[in-house]
Amino acid sequence: MWNRLLNSILNRIIRKGTLELHLPDGTHYTYGDGSGTAVVVRITDPSTPRRMVLNPELAVGEAYMDGTLTIDGEDLYGLLRLAQSNLSSSGPVLWLRPLDMLRTAGRSLAQFNPVRRAQRNVAHHYDLSGELYDLFLDKDRQYSCAYFRHDGDTLEQAQEQKKHLIARKLLLKPGMRVLDIGCGWGGMALTLAKDYDVHVLGITLSEEQHKIAEQRARDAGLQDRVQFRLMDYRDVAGTYERIVSVGMFEHVGVPHYQTFFAHLRDRLTEDGVALLHTIGRADQPTHTSPWLAKYIFPGGYTPALSEVMQAIEKEQLYTTDIEVLRLHYAKTLHEWHRRFMANIDKARDLYDERFCRMWQYYLVSAEQSFRYYRQTVFQIQLTRQQDAVPLTRDYLYPSETSEQIPAAPPSGLRMVRTGSRR
Repeated sequence: MWNRLLNSILNRIIRKGTLELHLPDGTHYTYGDGSGTAVVVRITDPSTPRRMVLNPELAVGEAYMDGTLTIDGEDLYGLLRLAQSNLSSSGPVLWLRPLDMLRTAGRSLAQFNPVRRAQRNVAHHYDLSGELYDLFLDKDRQYSCAYFRHDGDTLEQAQEQKKHLIARKLLLKPGMRVLDIGCGWGGMALTLAKDYDVHVLGITLSEEQHKIAEQRARDAGLQDRVQFRLMDYRDVAGTYERIVSVGMFEHVGVPHYQTFFAHLRDRLTEDGVALLHTIGRADQPTHTSPWLAKYIFPGGYTPALSEVMQAIEKEQLYTTDIEVLRLHYAKTLHEWHRRFMANIDKARDLYDERFCRMWQYYLVSAEQSFRYYRQTVFQIQLTRQQDAVPLTRDYLYPSETSEQIPAAPPSGLRMVRTGSRR
């Protein structure tokens, strides 16, 4: 029965491309219009078809991790590209829609992230071995969407360009106080302090990130301008002329959106500027993939812009700029996966084969979601006063004839050290 049901589902979903499925009982099926190179999938565990029918988002990823679902030629890219490109046009299976609705309705509980739970969720992903992240990130350990100004940009160039684009959106001036919410391993904070001569407080809930960020500040001799603290955004006191948050909002949770923006508003000076950089979705609100929530980002969620804006509006903040970075994250993830696979033997030395297959599935499925499944990145500039930033966007982009990074501050001031304004 489960084999027949799975066959019926795949017949409905796979309309373009070619999928060959070989089941444990020896039967095999072909789906699609016959175009392109066939993706050949083999299932060896008799329980997998049932699990795929009842909970496909979770079951496919788990079967790949366990090795009970294999792909000829290890063509994980081909399988996930085929699946997500077809799903984006066909939509969810009819009898799974009630499950989708139930998950969406219950997301408030799944994303309820008080401080202690938020700490556990962060530790699950970010307190893994630092050596793991060295295998695929750039040297600055930027673990968020890069900004590719040109097709030939390296990952290192694109991550530098991302940081300086954000810096321009913050309209920094020497001596300003900056709060970095979710500072990661400290790359953004250190860049702002070194290149823009500002004073930065970076906060994180990851003990591993905090330890490394502090060491990096000491190594760079920037302890007088950068501090890193192991703390939650809800516990920050004081006010700051600039606030930046990159890749952290995905962990806040919908029930806490208004709290997040209330704290952001309270921490921002009257004429201050904030920049929020977050993964988002160009679609209506939904729920987090159960596989992603279980294995990669517990408590995490990719918001629709409508959800974010509703919380911003309630806190009477001005949205002064929104930029949508579309395929930049797909390019970033592609490079992360390429580097990870080039270092796969080192990854196996750190973790086991199942972990490595999990990480492969994470990176490839994430890339395909940005290419085919309406995932994107939002950069939202916020202020408390509508005249806190220029009326046009000309200040954001340096001259095309100049590749100088960083660009000069908007005020035209030279980049010189000034005394602390704390």
